[in-house]
Amino acid sequence: MSKQNIDTSGFTLAKGTQLKGDDFFEIKVMDNITVAVVCDGVGSAMQGAEAAKRVSHFLVHSLKNRPKSWSMEKSIKHFIENINRVLFLESMEEYEREELVTTLALVVIEGDRLFGANVGDSRIYLSRNGQFAQLSSDHSVDEEGMEGVLESAMGLEEEVEPYYFENNLQAKDQILLCSDGLYTELSQDELAGSLPMGASFLVKKASKKHDDKLPDDTTAVVLEIKELDPRLKLKQTDLIIEEKYKVGDVIDGYKLVKPLIQNNRTWLCVNKGVQYVLKFAPIEALEDESILDFFVKEVWMAKRLKAGFFPKAVVPKKRTHRYYIMSYVDGISLKEFIAKKPLTVDMAIELAQFLLKMSQFLTKLDLVHGDIKPENIIVTKRKEKFVFKMVDFGSITEAYSNVSRAGTPSYLAPERFSQAPITEQTEIYAIGVTLYEALTQKFPFGEIEPFQNPSFDKTPKHPTKFNAKIPDWFESVILRAIETNTDKRYHNYSEMLFEMNNPQKVKPYFDKNLSFIERNEKMVYKVGFIVMFILNIVQILL
Repeated sequence: MSKQNIDTSGFTLAKGTQLKGDDFFEIKVMDNITVAVVCDGVGSAMQGAEAAKRVSHFLVHSLKNRPKSWSMEKSIKHFIENINRVLFLESMEEYEREELVTTLALVVIEGDRLFGANVGDSRIYLSRNGQFAQLSSDHSVDEEGMEGVLESAMGLEEEVEPYYFENNLQAKDQILLCSDGLYTELSQDELAGSLPMGASFLVKKASKKHDDKLPDDTTAVVLEIKELDPRLKLKQTDLIIEEKYKVGDVIDGYKLVKPLIQNNRTWLCVNKGVQYVLKFAPIEALEDESILDFFVKEVWMAKRLKAGFFPKAVVPKKRTHRYYIMSYVDGISLKEFIAKKPLTVDMAIELAQFLLKMSQFLTKLDLVHGDIKPENIIVTKRKEKFVFKMVDFGSITEAYSNVSRAGTPSYLAPERFSQAPITEQTEIYAIGVTLYEALTQKFPFGEIEPFQNPSFDKTPKHPTKFNAKIPDWFESVILRAIETNTDKRYHNYSEMLFEMNNPQKVKPYFDKNLSFIERNEKMVYKVGFIVMFILNIVQILL
């Protein structure tokens, strides 16, 4: 479930006047799943706090990278058993007794499903439509005088049997994970009534009952489902994916005219005399769920991005095949457009403003395009004037979420080759390379092949070396956008857009590696000419 569909909060307080307790919590909201963990390090064990932290980190990391072929139940149980065994064996080897011991409460949200497990007496609750219920099961002795004695905990024995459960989710559901320090102080009615106020409110409410000197470490994590992921409906629909489509086929009233891409999955089509672009899911989506998820995400992105920067996209309600429809843009790619000659300076300025405003629009949705390049920009005409449209919804993704080399190598910022996430700065670099290429028909660091590890040590040639028509201020903007040092590169779109709109305020840009003569080439020539002229006059007079 994406960040836009879930609210999270977490808070912990140590007991008494201690600065740090044995509890630990972690919340990780990712593109496809959300993981939340609460661990209560057993106070009687020397290394309880360390165990709590290690279990939390291990489970979040493992679930993030779980094998795609494993079910969520198998993944959760397998990873819990693994880290439990590690804790127990390390305790036996280093202390000859159980020292790395902690309780565990874990939930995973995937789509509209809630998966959970617990070991020990940390709890998981679900609040829905006025109902409040405990979903976990305490592993503690249920006898008078033995309250609080654990029957099971992480690291207590070599084998562990977590309590596992699943549940369907609904919009507005709230999930509470907490250590025993919370529910021993607040009744179920108090927990349910205070849950909408968040984790901090719950823990501080318990603390106030003891004049802010809690008798036990106390932790709460609250997850609220704002809405179910809209991609679920797109994915769960039973739709046809044909291996091949051919000219003349009619799909739900859309007649296929010609393929637009070699893989025959994107077609020009006609419906009631109007031209559209129809994009089918890859045939591999039938067998590979990750490819299906990728296409569903693309459809979802295309459907929600309603702005003039992009072709309008729709998903027909009564479609029988897995595809989506885009309005047809009559034009050619910028790559084709600049193949014969570079863009004029005026068009390049308009291109820069278009790309920056488009990127700002995506930022409001916590998104980035991820593959800005001339091939993905369509040049078309409107009222005899050239305008731009951005295509390739498949590359659009959440900002900071993608640490792979997704994108086209020649337009990737240097830090992307070191697994850095996609950010405003990496997108600005791609915009800079696109502008450089559009004005010079060249790449600042040369064309980079897939899987190549390029070097960015050499200083790129100034674009005016290839195109003398580029104004000095515009050259400075481009060079700052493609700066390999992120401290010197523009940090956000608005900063670059301001300079594009205010040329008179652009400061000259010079690379520190350039010599004085290279940095001040025009001035050196001018001074040299004046000096030579004066010397010639003096020589004539003498």
